[in-house]
Amino acid sequence: MPSARSQSGGTVFRVLRRPHVPFGMIAVTLFFLGQFALYTYLRPFLETVTRVDVTTLSLMLLAMGGAGLVGTYVIGSILGAGLYRVLIAMSLAMAALAAALVLLGSSPIVVAVLLTAWGLIGTAAPVGWWTWLSRVLPDDAEAGGGLMVAVIQMAIALGATLGGVIYDMSGYQTTFAVSAAALGLSAVFTVLAARPAQLAAD
Repeated sequence: MPSARSQSGGTVFRVLRRPHVPFGMIAVTLFFLGQFALYTYLRPFLETVTRVDVTTLSLMLLAMGGAGLVGTYVIGSILGAGLYRVLIAMSLAMAALAAALVLLGSSPIVVAVLLTAWGLIGTAAPVGWWTWLSRVLPDDAEAGGGLMVAVIQMAIALGATLGGVIYDMSGYQTTFAVSAAALGLSAVFTVLAARPAQLAAD
């Protein structure tokens, strides 16, 4: 038993030698980077671009949170329709929402709908990615989980920092465009992470 413990202690990066796992981890990184590059700066966007008051802003964020609860509740049944397809669709949908916020950000009603959809998908997405991890590393969940947590935390910090720098330098349009690009690339790497047979079966 001690030998099993010592083997698991330093093998976090060993899982990256598994087929398709590196692509999946890159996809996870890009997804959370893109999500938080935009999400972190929603308040200044809503205040200066959409020009909503504090009450309306709070209601929009509340709607996002409520939609997130719904998304977390229903995502389990949706994943049954095909894990990789759902992960790809979520990344592409959030990329489209980020782009739509750039184009339609001055309309409070449209922005409220877009942010509700953002909350619905964005809160459910981690469930999808943890499901992916359990499927590709069923025998190495501890090492894979540790790596996934580190990757997600790094991506959130990097996304928030990068988003802030870009927001200060170039404004919300460039920040949200970078978010959309990262989310779109996440979809690309998710395709690469999917074994062709699995994608066909999904």
